[in-house]
Amino acid sequence: MFEPPKQFHNEDIEKEISNALISARSREDRRTYLGASRWGHHCTRALGYEFHATERDDMSKPQFSADLYRVFDMGHDGEDRMAQYLRLAGFELATEKPGGGQIGFSACDGKLGGHCDGIVHSGPGITKAPLVWENKALNNKSWNDTKSKGVRVSKPLYYAQMQTYIGYLKLEGYLFTAMNRDTGEVFVELGEPDLRTIQEVSDKALRVIESDRPEQLPRCTATETDWQCRFCDFKKRCWGKLGAPAPELGGIKFTLGVKQRS
Repeated sequence: MFEPPKQFHNEDIEKEISNALISARSREDRRTYLGASRWGHHCTRALGYEFHATERDDMSKPQFSADLYRVFDMGHDGEDRMAQYLRLAGFELATEKPGGGQIGFSACDGKLGGHCDGIVHSGPGITKAPLVWENKALNNKSWNDTKSKGVRVSKPLYYAQMQTYIGYLKLEGYLFTAMNRDTGEVFVELGEPDLRTIQEVSDKALRVIESDRPEQLPRCTATETDWQCRFCDFKKRCWGKLGAPAPELGGIKFTLGVKQRS
């Protein structure tokens, strides 16, 4: 009697793959600057904990799961593919500086900075340029929410990130693209400079890097049970003691794309 070859789910190998990824990522150097991708975070104090390299509440667990690291990787891999699609459609897109390396900026003695996915110089439907280009790979639910509400409402963190690049790189707006990881659909949004947002997130970032300790910075809420604190890595530390009042700290003023210290 014929017996089919044995096959079985091997969780041990799955764990080996995941553990190896987590181990490799945990050895990567930590950023020494506050990245533009974080400036739009809803909680200034949480940014302070990140910038000051404060230990998380539970250091026995990795900061991110292997699954989430792989989601990040899919997003990075998708940038090259989307750049190819844009160029096929006739867009002039730069994803590296002329001499090589990521396109970005650095400010305040290197304590602030960021790197964008690219700069669009021309293309179909583009009336003003250059534009910052940011690409994301989203699941179906997130992609549909973004398409329905727009980036500013659905993804305020991404919106603030793009506005930051517009301000610091003196650009005319943004081109946002998002790939639906489940269906392959593409969402595209064009946007203009939002000077108010640029000013607000720049001021927030400067308050963070000028703080001596995170507790000088305000929480995003007055209630510990607020949903915004639910998944914070520093929730127990933050609410375990009262924070000192935040001092009056300086800002960065933007006038027609030129930043000046106040």
